[in-house]
Amino acid sequence: MNSVTQVIWKNIKEEPVYELLIEKVIQKCFEVEKIKPTSLYICVTLTNAKNIQELNKQYRGIDKTTDVLSFPIFEKKELDEFIAKKLLKTINETNKEDIIIQDILGDIIISIPKVKEQAKEYGHSFERELSYMLVHGFYHLRGYDHLEEKEKKEMREKEEYILTQLKLTR
Repeated sequence: MNSVTQVIWKNIKEEPVYELLIEKVIQKCFEVEKIKPTSLYICVTLTNAKNIQELNKQYRGIDKTTDVLSFPIFEKKELDEFIAKKLLKTINETNKEDIIIQDILGDIIISIPKVKEQAKEYGHSFERELSYMLVHGFYHLRGYDHLEEKEKKEMREKEEYILTQLKLTR
C-alpha cells in the first residue's frame, strides 16, 4: 500500500502513533472517494496554536487560532478530471514498472493543542477529534465547503460516513 500522506511536525513533540492514524484516515478518505490508485498525496502539518494563528492571519486575514486549515492545489472540477485521467493511466499501465511521481492534493494544517482541547470539550477521544480534523480538511481539499446549509449538510454526511467506517463515532 502506497503512502498517501506526508507528515510534518512544526514546533510540537513528534508522536509516531499520530502518523499511523493520519495515514489510516487519509487512506480511508481516498478509498471512499475512489481516488485510489493515483499518485496523489496530502501533506499534513501538525503544529501549535501560535503557528496556526499566524497562518490563519496570513492567509485568511483572521488573527486568531483555529483547529484546522486546508490549502487545496486544485479546484473541484480540475481535481475530478485529474483523478479520472490518473485512474485511467494507472489501469492502462498496471504491468509497467515506472517510477511514479507523486502529485500533492493539498495541505492540511492541524493545531494539536486545539484538537486536545476540543476532544475534551466534546467528550470524545483525541483519536476521534484528530480523525475528524483530517476528514474535514480532506473534504475542503476536495472542494467541499460549509458556508451554505446545503453544502454543510453534504459535507457533514461525508465526514460522518468516513468516521463511521473507521469506527470513530461520537
